[in-house]
Amino acid sequence: MQRLKIGDRLQIQCYKHDGKIHREWDEAVVLDIKKDYIVFGNERTLVTEAQGNTWRTKEPAVMYFFKNEWYNIIVQLKKEGVTYYCNIATPFIIEDNTIKYIDYDLDLRIFPNGSFKILDKQEYKYHKKKMHYSKDLDIVVNNALSELITSYQRGDIMFDLKRNLLYGNKYAKLKDNSN
Repeated sequence: MQRLKIGDRLQIQCYKHDGKIHREWDEAVVLDIKKDYIVFGNERTLVTEAQGNTWRTKEPAVMYFFKNEWYNIIVQLKKEGVTYYCNIATPFIIEDNTIKYIDYDLDLRIFPNGSFKILDKQEYKYHKKKMHYSKDLDIVVNNALSELITSYQRGDIMFDLKRNLLYGNKYAKLKDNSN
C-alpha cells in the first residue's frame, strides 16, 4: 500500500459484488491516519454513477474507511445538523491512488435528532439473489450492520460530534491552503 500523508488527494471507487463499478467520487483528502482506519474529507465533489450521470455532493463530509470492518461511515456536516450515512461494505483497499471497496446495499442512516433507519433492505434482498451471495457473506453483512448499530449506540469515536466538526474544520483549512 502506498504511503499516505495528511493532505493527499485520492479518488473513491465503489463496486458491486459482481465486480462492476457502482459509483465514483473524484476527491477524498486525507485528514487522519490511524492504525485501523483512515479519515478523509471532501465537499462538492463530483460523483459519477455507473450509468454515467454525474452530480455533486452538497455539504462537507468526513469519511471513515476501515481496514478490518465491513462498513464505512460518511459524516455529512449539514446546516441543519450532522447526518451519518453508513454503508455496509468490504474493508477498503488503496490502489492506483484510489480507495476501493465493494458495497453490499444495506445502509444505516442516522439523523440529527439521534434516530436511525436501516435503508435498502429490498435492494440487498434483490442483489443477494441475483449475484448469489453466499450464506457466509450474508452472515458477515448482517453482523456488520448489527456491529455498526451497536457502535453508534455506544457512542464510539466515529460518532463523536465535536471530533467530526474538528475534522470538518481541518478539511476546510487544507482545502483553503490548496487554492
